Amino acid sequence: MRYWDVVESIDVEQDPGRLAEGVWILVAEFDGSTRAWRFAHSERASGAGPQAGEYGVWSGPSGREWTSSLNREQYVSAVEAVRSAIYEGEVYQANICRVLSAPAEDEPSAPGLDRVLAIGNPAPYGGYIQVPPNLVSPDSGAPIDPVWIVSASPELYLRRDGALLTSSPIKGTAVAAEGLTGKDEAENVMITDLVRNDLQRVCEPGSIAVVDLLKTQAHPGLVHLVSTVQGRLRAEVASDPLLWQQLLQATFPPGSVSGAPKESALRIIAALESVPRGPYCGAIGWVDAGSGTAELAVGIRTFWWERDETRRGWLRFGTGAGITWGSDPGGEWEETELKARRLIALASSDGSTPDCAVAERHP
Repeated sequence: MRYWDVVESIDVEQDPGRLAEGVWILVAEFDGSTRAWRFAHSERASGAGPQAGEYGVWSGPSGREWTSSLNREQYVSAVEAVRSAIYEGEVYQANICRVLSAPAEDEPSAPGLDRVLAIGNPAPYGGYIQVPPNLVSPDSGAPIDPVWIVSASPELYLRRDGALLTSSPIKGTAVAAEGLTGKDEAENVMITDLVRNDLQRVCEPGSIAVVDLLKTQAHPGLVHLVSTVQGRLRAEVASDPLLWQQLLQATFPPGSVSGAPKESALRIIAALESVPRGPYCGAIGWVDAGSGTAELAVGIRTFWWERDETRRGWLRFGTGAGITWGSDPGGEWEETELKARRLIALASSDGSTPDCAVAERHP
């Protein structure tokens, strides 16, 4: 979808019924708010790819300027803590992430970065949303929330097509298919089962099916294991004006970026990660109430720009890995590096990547 001329923004948690009409862009932060924006115009993208004339110029930071919320030693220690929790029976799997940051004082061009990523790292659920600050609704005069996100997500969180609900969790990452291991397969099956359980909360009994299990999916520079789960929404859920409140309560945050059991994994994540994830590992996409369709990606391979409490501007990017008892701590760090390396290089002005083994916590 393409959108222009923003009309309003809403806090979905406070006013979920608004998603029952119109077309909205939705962004749910992993550990924060869920917001949506309505635009005066929208159209289906042609699929021909971005055109240079539609995009601003991208000028990113130097690769040397990126720092990490956790360095290698801290990340390895967090992996060991998760393995200890697994040994004690508190959790089966937990996703541990870190956030990379580089200074960017002036608000950069989101469409410019989107074009760079679409060319250098095309992704099935890639896209961007940029709403500058200090806008007001032309209808009500109410302030419109600013937002700046560019995503090259390969992962489907939720797709709605009428009563059909689909989710395709990713678990298992390697440079090439032959590098995928039994640990990757076991992790994927575990999360696929969690997603099945999530969908059962809103779908008809007996309608849940795993239509693809452990499918290898290739992306630039790496491969993933992907499974696909589908179910049919219960009639009373599909017709409920608060449909999206029910869907998010049942399935969010995505199982692939939290863990199993989800509640225990979230508690461990909160204890071990040093900064909020923001839109990273959240949900990013569109909802079209009129047609009964929607497509939300898991907010991985995602950049966002924000100002900190001192008003300094920062470009952020998240990366992480799923930890099980079979995890090698050093190997999990390398997986986070693999997931970040290509995209950070594309977003950096000199095409280089940082040495995050010795990086400091971001502001």
